[in-house]
Amino acid sequence: MVRDALIRFALRRAARSGAGRPADLWLRLACAWSPGFGPPFAALVELRRAREDRLGAMSAAQAATRRFPTSAAAWMLLGEAYQGAFRMKEALAAYEQALVLEERADAALAAGELYRRSGQAAEAAARFARAYAAGGGAEALWRNAQALFQAGDEGAAEQALTLWSTLVPRGRERLSAARLELRGGAKPHAG
Repeated sequence: MVRDALIRFALRRAARSGAGRPADLWLRLACAWSPGFGPPFAALVELRRAREDRLGAMSAAQAATRRFPTSAAAWMLLGEAYQGAFRMKEALAAYEQALVLEERADAALAAGELYRRSGQAAEAAARFARAYAAGGGAEALWRNAQALFQAGDEGAAEQALTLWSTLVPRGRERLSAARLELRGGAKPHAG
């Protein structure tokens, strides 16, 4: 109870301190006092990102995963920090570790997007399917259909697109246009 009050106090002080060194110090204290992974760690990484200290953000996220290696949220934070530092291979590994620990739609979507960008359409499709299974909704199905089409599996892409059409407003009406958009490689049309 006292520890929680100290953490809240440190977070308030950090918020009042702006984006300078005092805020960083208050957030590091909040992280040190925190018994589990939570808001202080994300706030510290975000503060460092806001200051364009990509390596500092990455270092803070790495410290969080060392301290809480079984926290999928900590691994997600590390993946985001790696992406912010343009270290995509490490970001992918962090998202995959988050998926090992917990089925998370956000982790599967992030991993799928990195696979897609690297030209690994089949791996991307598999992650987007996991994202849908974990509650990723229409967006995950749309991306799954795109990746399946890029991987050359038009039958599976059609099944994913048909399922997508049941989840979006006026989906059945939009199915023909969505097929054309998918084949044209346009940006996701999930909503």
